[in-house]
Amino acid sequence: MFAEERHRRTAELVSVQGRVGVNELAELFAITQETVRRDLATLEEAGLLRRVHGGAVGVDRLTRSELSLSERQAQHLDEKQRIAAAALALIPAAPTASILLDSGSTTAALAERLAGWSPANPGDELLVITNSLPTAASLSTNSHLLLDIVGGRVRGLTSAVVGARATEQLGALRPDIAFIGANGIHADFGLSTPDPVEAATKTAMVRAARQVVVLADASKFGIETLVRFATLEEIDTVVTTAAPDPELAAALAAAGVEVVVA
Repeated sequence: MFAEERHRRTAELVSVQGRVGVNELAELFAITQETVRRDLATLEEAGLLRRVHGGAVGVDRLTRSELSLSERQAQHLDEKQRIAAAALALIPAAPTASILLDSGSTTAALAERLAGWSPANPGDELLVITNSLPTAASLSTNSHLLLDIVGGRVRGLTSAVVGARATEQLGALRPDIAFIGANGIHADFGLSTPDPVEAATKTAMVRAARQVVVLADASKFGIETLVRFATLEEIDTVVTTAAPDPELAAALAAAGVEVVVA
């Protein structure tokens, strides 16, 4: 295979998978690892990918890269709905229950389902606490729910309420379950997001809740963004759409994290 064809196929793989490994490409093309590294260097110079330890990632996977909420809501639609259905089943049917709902496109899919929530038994109450303006707006029409919104500064890109006032309020709460979104889940780095202020708010949510459930499709696996907001040991469950790779699966198992594949 000519180098130009390898380059084209490598770029396609990065675009589809988000990440490729040196060993993976060496086996696929039956070439040496050194040749793979030269190919990756060429593609990086052309602006088609970014080299990282052990391989390469797409240029949209830079540690500070972040799409707007509306852009993310248009991606992985089926996966988000499957995750939302599985997450909804984790909410206990109890006389009183409280959940903390993070901002984000996957948690927004759960909010869509909660918009139609009704109690299993007359008089049962579900309190939803959120830092997401769109989520608060969508849930405000459901008279069966009790709704609280965290106060603070609104981050325009994600419509999330963040900042010192938000983290202070979260520190005084102890909800039953926190449903958290993440931009990356990595075996070593843990859970991360590109913005430091939003990361601090997510950290406060993780520390507040009795149980932490992360909602993330499989495209987030193996990704490291700029700021870690939680270690794997600080979460209880990951609801996703495909089994993680062996390295991440082993790290999650060692941390005692349950993986639910929707």
